Amino acid sequence: MANLDYLFQKFNKELTITDTKKSKMMASRENLRKKIKKHFEDNHEDYSPKFFIQGSYKLKTIIRTEDDSCDLDDGVYFKSNPNNVTGTTLQKWVKEAVDGTTDATPTHKKKCIRVDYMAGYNIDLPIMVFDEDKDAHPYLAVKNADFQLDDPKEFVDYFNKKKTDQMVRIIKYLKAWCDHKREDMPSGLSMTVLALNHYIENQRDDIALQYILIEIENELKRDFKCIMPTTPKDDLFADYSETKKNNFMNNLRSFIEDAKKTIAEPNHLKSSNIWQKHLGDRFPEGEDKNDKESSNFSTIASKSRPYYARKQPGI
Repeated sequence: MANLDYLFQKFNKELTITDTKKSKMMASRENLRKKIKKHFEDNHEDYSPKFFIQGSYKLKTIIRTEDDSCDLDDGVYFKSNPNNVTGTTLQKWVKEAVDGTTDATPTHKKKCIRVDYMAGYNIDLPIMVFDEDKDAHPYLAVKNADFQLDDPKEFVDYFNKKKTDQMVRIIKYLKAWCDHKREDMPSGLSMTVLALNHYIENQRDDIALQYILIEIENELKRDFKCIMPTTPKDDLFADYSETKKNNFMNNLRSFIEDAKKTIAEPNHLKSSNIWQKHLGDRFPEGEDKNDKESSNFSTIASKSRPYYARKQPGI
């Protein structure tokens, strides 16, 4: 088997957003926060917004997509709702606060206000209400619906207790796969939860990715669910149509079959071309050379760290 761990390390760097873009995003975030604070001071003085970056940026699993774009989630928190306004109203107020920030009109989505930037990123503003005297967890404002129990901070804490550097990289590869396949593929949050549940450590990223794909398929064949491990502990696949489910499972099966082919392929160029079918052209090509010593799956497994002995993926 061609050892392509070094190409996955390069791919990880390719997926990482540049310092320049990160700096621009942070400047945009600060500008939005100032505008929101000022708007509420001037128009809704009973409401004092606080902020918390959440999502993939906070988890360090953010990726640069094939469109060279990325997103940042910046939660807008209110410690109380003194006038008992609806979540839709709170969303509209935040939308009014950030309107005119860019040439594009902010988008009032179901669970956030989105601000798009020409520099190739967007900032999502989910609105949360959290009464510390009454609530154990905050509630998310949802367009034309009731507030929904949610706790992004709790998930960030949960993730940080379990993550490893390799797990973060594997999540980025899984998200890059979904980005490359595009239509009807799971969200980044879904892939993150699946990775948390099925990650198996290995000294090589290419092997660890194969392991997790197999484990995810085994589990979803038994029960097609993706349960949030933290509040609200809902099923992220609950609204999947049969078509969307089948599309994901078919892509997953195809990815696993090709990942297994790399086990028997000693040539770096040929092996990298197999990975490119699922991860896109940004995955680097290997040299046209063969590894001197071929390996099979069981040999590689025996060289894995002791953690592997607890849980071996079926193949």
